[in-house]
Amino acid sequence: MHRLKEFIPQMQTAIQVNNLSFFYGAVRALENINMSIFQNRVTAIIGPSGCGKSTFIKSLNRIGELEGKIKTEGQVEFYGQDIYHPQVNLNQLRRQIGMVFQKPNPFPMSIYENVAYGIKIGGEKVRRSDLDIVVESALQGAALWNEVKDKLHKSALGLSGGQQQRLCIARALAVKPQVLLMDEPCSALDPVATMKIEELMHSLRNDLTIAIVTHNMQQAARISDYTAFFSTDESRIGRMVEFGETKQIFSFPVDARTNDYVSGRFG
Repeated sequence: MHRLKEFIPQMQTAIQVNNLSFFYGAVRALENINMSIFQNRVTAIIGPSGCGKSTFIKSLNRIGELEGKIKTEGQVEFYGQDIYHPQVNLNQLRRQIGMVFQKPNPFPMSIYENVAYGIKIGGEKVRRSDLDIVVESALQGAALWNEVKDKLHKSALGLSGGQQQRLCIARALAVKPQVLLMDEPCSALDPVATMKIEELMHSLRNDLTIAIVTHNMQQAARISDYTAFFSTDESRIGRMVEFGETKQIFSFPVDARTNDYVSGRFG
């Protein structure tokens, strides 16, 4: 694996992954993943279909456990805390490490209630006036406020696909996460909506750490500071082949498999 330059370890690490292997039941999906996700940076995770990119990103806030019985080996640390420790509060973890999925998944309720949802189910007693401020701030943060401020109490299902995805981002932002995980958030969007999401990611990195799975090489090159390339071995187990600064990964990859992928020779 490519060695990072000496200055990189001095940066604040939000999530540290050490020797992570991930199993769905008895099936090993990932093996021996080691990487750092740095604070206030965007990290892209690229690789061919079936190499475990989505499995990996879901392992970072344990949401993969909702899909069935899983087992992990190794360690994932969030600011030094082992997220797989048996006493970890999963609701709190998933508030601190938010998730945006491939397809927009707004709830069948108003725009306002979608954004306020995470706060309400968290059990906090929040005055309506304070909740109004949080909802507006989250929608501002997701670059959606100006488009929906006059229809907050209309159904979120009436929004366009790109607006729905930004609403899901606003819903995640409302609970003030420290990390935002994004699993191919633009794959179902048109180019204009994709551009808005990319612009949004660029602005959010001032306040958040972002990790994004993407199949779009141009997108990874445009938006990310660091890139991890995943692939599979002969047994179809996902592994990380190379990790480094995005410019290095795309211009001077160390591993031939990385070079073949980013240059379009396979994948």
